Amino acid sequence: MKAIRFHEYGDPEVLRVDEVELPTPGPGQVRVRVAGTSFNGVDGNIRAGRMQGPMPLALPHVPGLDLAGTVDALGDGVDGLREGDPVIGFLPFGDDGATAGYVLANAASLAPAPTSIPLADAAALPLVGLTAWQALFEHADLRAGQRILVNGASGAVGGYAVQLAKSVGAHVIATATPRSREQVATQGADEIVDHTAGDVSAAISEPVDVLLNLAPISPEEFTALAGVVADGGVIVNTTVWMPAPSDAARGVRGVDLYVRSDATQLAELAARVDRGELTVGIAERVPMTELASIHSRAAEGTLTGKVVVLPLSA
Repeated sequence: MKAIRFHEYGDPEVLRVDEVELPTPGPGQVRVRVAGTSFNGVDGNIRAGRMQGPMPLALPHVPGLDLAGTVDALGDGVDGLREGDPVIGFLPFGDDGATAGYVLANAASLAPAPTSIPLADAAALPLVGLTAWQALFEHADLRAGQRILVNGASGAVGGYAVQLAKSVGAHVIATATPRSREQVATQGADEIVDHTAGDVSAAISEPVDVLLNLAPISPEEFTALAGVVADGGVIVNTTVWMPAPSDAARGVRGVDLYVRSDATQLAELAARVDRGELTVGIAERVPMTELASIHSRAAEGTLTGKVVVLPLSA
């Protein structure tokens, strides 16, 4: 099969098309014929070698953490899945990923793919959808009537976070640019703050119960935003190179989120897509031969929206 791999860390040009052996599933694993994967911001950091400490890899490595595809072969001891089942999953950071014709996955980590959207498009759901879900409901325990500020709402995680927060009856304040304002409004934000127009914290008229930070802001900006969190509130942060501030005196808890695979949560996200309660946004669909270009655009800051990466034929 064909796969995109990098044999050494470096610039996007290290990504190349290789011909590799078809993998054989071991006990508890399935082989999935890939319909699509997606690009995530962390992919560029992994490829560049900036994540070798927390995410050691055996090179050469196939990127692609998100998976959407069809079960092709079963390893020993796999129950509940059959060949031909459409599935989605979030693959382990250290394993070979889904930028290939086929990929191995732990059967227990997979969930049924949503049926109301193209299977390849479902690859845009796992990592970012799980990040939003875990931020809101595991770490922040968001409930109806609470106020939440989603800083960085126009990104892929932010889009799901706004929709999920609104679905439980929270009052959602979202930051966006003038260009992304309509998108964020459509996703359900009650208030939209233009973060390009000045100090976001000054635009928040009442304290919030939850601050979800998804944006690479300065420490000074983070401190100012933390100041709008009510006593006893929660700050959840995904920019893990800058820890979430806590304030013990006010009972404000800071959480740095490291997303994990969870098949039950992923199945619920897929079910919400099929019920029309959650929209999967896709900006582009590209063949995997264009992956280096996607990495370059991300590094330049010119990549907007979620990109689905499609496999090559054998």
